Amino acid sequence: QVQLVESGGGLVEPGGSLTLSCATSGLMFNFYTVGWYRQAPGKQRELVALIINNRNVNYADSVKGRFTGSRDNTKNTVALQMDSLKPEDTAVYYCYARNPNGDEYWGQGTQVTVSS
Repeated sequence: QVQLVESGGGLVEPGGSLTLSCATSGLMFNFYTVGWYRQAPGKQRELVALIINNRNVNYADSVKGRFTGSRDNTKNTVALQMDSLKPEDTAVYYCYARNPNGDEYWGQGTQVTVSS
């Protein structure tokens, strides 16, 4: 059974930083594409970072230069370092995994709120 469990969300002031973590189990991690999506109230879920490997990460234009996605293939974990946070980054952030067959898995989500 594939499980993805996020942690690290919370409330942060504009300009601040936050790191999200995702612990995975039940999958052959090295063969999966992993990443992060987010969904703000009233909006569709959108891609934040798709991590093929730590040298090949695709970012949404809105987070380029501020967010860094990474994976640890020895610990089967995924991380998202978020710097220079803006109020428009407020959303529920979801950990994501996809295998070569196209099967997709999601975590339960963690809330990130950027507000003064």
